[in-house]
Amino acid sequence: MAKLTKKQKEAQAKFDLDKSYSLKEATDILKQISYTKFDASVDVDIRLGVDPRKADQMVRGVVALPHGTGKQVRVLVLCTPDKEAEAKAAGADYVGLDEYIQKIEQGWTDVDVIITMPTVMAKVGKLGRVLGPRGLMPNPKSGTVTLEVGKAVKEVKAGKIDFKVDKTGIVHASIGKVSFEPEKLVDNVQEVINTIARLKPSSAKGTYFKSIHMSTTMSPGVIIDKNTITGI
Repeated sequence: MAKLTKKQKEAQAKFDLDKSYSLKEATDILKQISYTKFDASVDVDIRLGVDPRKADQMVRGVVALPHGTGKQVRVLVLCTPDKEAEAKAAGADYVGLDEYIQKIEQGWTDVDVIITMPTVMAKVGKLGRVLGPRGLMPNPKSGTVTLEVGKAVKEVKAGKIDFKVDKTGIVHASIGKVSFEPEKLVDNVQEVINTIARLKPSSAKGTYFKSIHMSTTMSPGVIIDKNTITGI
C-alpha cells in the first residue's frame, strides 16, 4: 500500500472513512479536505445493481445539471454550411465539417464534446476508431446527433452531461467544483441520482443503488447515506 502524504493524512483525519454522511454533510467535508491549488472537480460514483454485460441492463442517459459543471466545455460542431451560423451563435468553439474530419483522422481531439447532424453521420461514422476510445463519438441517445445543433450547443455549455454505467456497474459523473456553494453541489448530485433512478432497468433485480460515494480531485471518497436521499 502506498504511503500517505501529510496532506492525505490530514484529510482523512477530518472525517470517518467508514461512516455514511448526508449529501450536505459530504459536500461540507469535501470542501475541508480538498488541498489542490486549483479549483478541484467534485465527482459522484454510483454503484448500481445491474449487469452491464446484458443489453437490457445498460444504464445510459443525459442530465442537465441545475448549476452546471463549472467547467469550460470545448464544443466542436460537425455540420453542413447552412447550420454553421447557428452553431457559432450558440457558442460552439469549432464549427465545420471536412476540414475537422481530416484533422481528427490525423489525431486531433482537443475538444470535450462533438455535436453533429444525422445527415452527415456517414462521414462522421468513420471517425469511430479515433473518437470511440476517447468517449467523443456523437450519439443520438446523448443528444449529440441532432438537426437542432444550436440548442444542443447551448445545453452542453449550460451543464448538460451524459453518463453510462461502466463494465463494473458504476456510473461516474462530475457534478461541479469545490468552489460551488454546498447547496448547488447537493442540487446537482440529487439531479443525477433522480435521473438514474428513472432509468432503472425492469430486468434489474434486488437493490438498484448499491453505494454512492463523492470525492474531489485527489481526495478520499466520502460514503453517502442512501437513507438521506429522496427518490431512491
